[in-house]
Parts: sequence; C-alpha cells; structure tokens
Amino acid sequence: MTASAIIGVLAIAALVGSILSGRLSPIVALILVPVLAALADGLGLKTSALMVSGLAAIAPTVAMFVFAILFFGVMTDAGLLDPLVRWILARVGRKPSRVAVGGALLALLTHLDGSGAVCFLVTIPVMAPLYDRLGMDRRVLACTTSMAAGVNFLPWTGPMVRAAAALKLPVLDIFRPMIPAQVAGMAFVFAASWWLGRREAQRLGPSGAPPVQTVVVELTAEEAALRRPGRYGFNLALTLVVLAALIVGIGSPAAVFMVGLALALMLNYPSLAAQRARIDAHARSALLMGAILLAAGVFTGIMTGSGMLKALAGSVVAITPADAGRHIPFVLSLLAMPLSLLFDPDSFYFGVLPVIAEMHAHLGGAPVQVAQAAVVGQMTAGFPISPLTPATFLVAGLSGVELRQHQEFAFPFLYAASLVMALACVLLGLFPL
Repeated sequence: MTASAIIGVLAIAALVGSILSGRLSPIVALILVPVLAALADGLGLKTSALMVSGLAAIAPTVAMFVFAILFFGVMTDAGLLDPLVRWILARVGRKPSRVAVGGALLALLTHLDGSGAVCFLVTIPVMAPLYDRLGMDRRVLACTTSMAAGVNFLPWTGPMVRAAAALKLPVLDIFRPMIPAQVAGMAFVFAASWWLGRREAQRLGPSGAPPVQTVVVELTAEEAALRRPGRYGFNLALTLVVLAALIVGIGSPAAVFMVGLALALMLNYPSLAAQRARIDAHARSALLMGAILLAAGVFTGIMTGSGMLKALAGSVVAITPADAGRHIPFVLSLLAMPLSLLFDPDSFYFGVLPVIAEMHAHLGGAPVQVAQAAVVGQMTAGFPISPLTPATFLVAGLSGVELRQHQEFAFPFLYAASLVMALACVLLGLFPL
C-alpha cells in the first residue's frame, strides 16, 4: 500500500470516527480532516486549489437543496397540503385498513419537502386520535408513517444530495432511473399498511370499532394568517410544473427551484417584510445542510484531486477478484438499510461511499450504480429506526411507543421495502448480478 493510500485510510477513519463519536461536528471534520491529510501528503499550497475545485463541483447541488427547502416551506405555509389532509381524513372512516393506508398516504405527501421531522410532526398527531378511538396499536402508526417517509427519497432529500455531492454526480442522474423502483417501494408501503390495518381489524373484532367522527385539524392563529386559500390553484399548478420540469429535465434543478421560489414568494407574500419572514422561517435547516454539503465538497475535492482516494481504491482492488466488481451495487443495496444502524448519513456518504465507488470504478463499474444502491436504504428506509438520527426518537415519542418496540416492530417492514426497491433495480438493469 502506497503512502497516499495509507494517508487516505487514516483520513477516512478519522472522519468517520470523529463524527460517530461526536467529538467533531460534520462541518469541522469534513474541512479539517482532509486539509490535514493533504498537508501530510505533501500537497502544501495546492490544498487550497483542491478545496476550491471541490466547492465548484458541489455548488449546483447545494443551490438546488437550499432553494428546494425554501420552496416547499413556502408552499406548506401557503396551505398547499391542507386540502389533501382534509380529503384523506374525510375518507379513512372507521376501517383500520383505511386508517393505516390513509396515514401512509398523508406521510408520503407531507414528506414532499424532504424533512422527516416535518413529516412526523404533521402526520402522527393528526392520525393518533383516530388510532386511539378505534383502539389500534400505535406501533402500526409509527411503522406506516416510517415506511412512507423512508421510501420517499427525492432529489432534494438528504441521502440523495449527499450521494450526489460525495461522488460529484448530477442528482437527477441518480434519481431519474430509480423512479420505477421508488414506485415499487410505494406500492409495497400501501400493501403493507393495508395488511397491518386488516390485522388490526381482526384483532379488534366488530366491537372494537366504535363510531368515529372526522378529525378536524385546527390551525394556530399564526398558521392561519399565512394560509392563502384563494391562491391554492396557482400554488398547486406551480408545484406540479416544478416537479414535472425536474423529472423531464427542463433546466438545472437549482434554476427550476430558484424560479419557483421567486414566483411563490411574489404571488403569495408580495410585501418585502413577508418575504423576508418566510425565508427566515425556513433558512436555518436549509443553510445548515448547505454548509455541510459545501464542507463535503472540500473533503471530496481534496481526497479525489490529491489521488489519495484513487490510491486507496487501487490497493483494495489489487486484492479483490475482478469478477466481484459487478456484484458491488447489488450487495450494497442489500446492506444499505441495516448500515443505517451503524453509520450516520454524513460518515457513510462522505467517508465510506466514495471508497466503494472508486473501487467499483476501478473494476469497470459506474459510480452512479453505487450511489443508487446506497440510496435504496441507507438513511432512506433506514432513517426512521436508526438511533443515529433525531427523527427516530421523534417518531417514537410522538407515537407514544418505546424506541425498542418501534425498532423491533418496524425493522422487518422497512427492510422489506428496501429489498423490494433493490429487486426492482435489478429488474430494471440498474444493478447487474
């Protein structure tokens, strides 16, 4: 193993260890670790140029993420999801199977902005009264909500943008071929939710389903002041146009969300003060993740530009059978979801995934396959039960179940959803066997 490869190993180990142990924040680790590694490798002042090259490569992904979060935040404030929530609640009735499926559909829609916390904060308090009135098991609520959020990976969600940033790939190159696999995952979620609800109905029996009045979602005075029911048609049309433009590939994702946000702000909140308030309300989450992505650009820029990553992958490839390379994406897709219990998203996507992708490339594979294999489960289907994410404790706390009970109950269903999507990717030809 060459000196560069050894330094690369130490840098990745230091990155993963410092983040998992909580000794350094992801931003600090992603900047300082590669800089120290570059200096140790004798790059000197060239380190700065590598940092800038990494920032340039990641900038479009950062812009897309920041403006996507702001866009969906503004749309939620204006009331885009309100009619959909009322429609779902009005139709679930008193059948546990409908209640379970309705909750999954609500979680799927409220996860549109890519925030697991928002999804859980909206879905679980709305559905919990229905579960309690019917006597349904709250673990089912936690599981169906987690499944819906877990399969709903989108171009602006954390795992997707991390994978794109770590491997310097356009995010739509990862996402677009996976749309059929995601549809398969969603079909599994609704089928599993229906089965869980039906099982609850059998457990409760005819006497366990008392008459249920429709749950009404009450808005606070502040929320009501932000709603724009008179502009609902425009907001829905704008959202559909933005999503269609992303899927079809009309313009870059960053440009699409920039224009969409500008139109949403101008027509829903025309005053300057109101526009500033809406941006301020959602800027914290957008800018925090944006800063992590920029720091990740520094890490990948140095590790790739210095040759350390290539040297490390070459050393691993030298002891790997050539035939094994084609199986890497499929094997990773099988392990991706359980790996959420061992690695937080930053340490995996920025520390582990580039090494796997570089090794796969050395063996003749495409890095995009590795990104897709990871997204199938690592902090997508896996994040709602991972002890390394705050969202796991949020879903358990809101549902009123013990964390261990939630993990034991939901793990088989979440892993099955991940495996369904992995199998769909194989059938689509994304992962060769």
